[in-house]
Amino acid sequence: MNHPTPMKNLRFWMARTLLLVLAVALAGCQPLRAQNPGEGLSPVRAEPLDGGGSLMLAGTDVVAYFTQGRHVVGTSQHASVHKGVHFHFASAEHKALFDAAPERYLPRYNGYCANGIAYAIPWGGSPESWRIHEGALYIFGGDTSRAAFELDLKNQIALADRYWREEIDGRNSFVQRTKRLVFRVPHYQSDAELAAAVAAARASSPASTPK
Repeated sequence: MNHPTPMKNLRFWMARTLLLVLAVALAGCQPLRAQNPGEGLSPVRAEPLDGGGSLMLAGTDVVAYFTQGRHVVGTSQHASVHKGVHFHFASAEHKALFDAAPERYLPRYNGYCANGIAYAIPWGGSPESWRIHEGALYIFGGDTSRAAFELDLKNQIALADRYWREEIDGRNSFVQRTKRLVFRVPHYQSDAELAAAVAAARASSPASTPK
């Protein structure tokens, strides 16, 4: 059986102490507070509102992905609050649909990049890069992240679901992100490695690989 060396233990405690210090220091940071309201949907891919509170995905109309098949920005004229997070919609009809069944339209992992969540890293999430799979909305950090996630969709969803449940949901996104950027999961891939994997898959099977 392998036992941790004194140096590994020292690195662990130093990293943990640094995370705690940074979390306290950034507690007053408005963007950080918006993503970590502490209750309801938390952490969440949100931006701070001028009057306080968290706005999901920069005001993206999450219902439009399902009804129009595209990214649409909502307005404060058609707004709802669900579990402490504000949502904007492009129409009264979309607001009504959301209010009737919010869980149907909520993005998985509260709007964070699904590929990042598969590495236990709650970070990013571009509302213009998305996919609906089996009735669920997934947001990605960009087209490469989405394509890499889709190379092994079933396994990536299983990984993301597990890390979200065991490490991320209800916890501080900054602390979790920093921890997993230092102590990476075994299957972690850099942006360059993801791009190379996507390019290789497209070269070997251009007709079937997502673009």
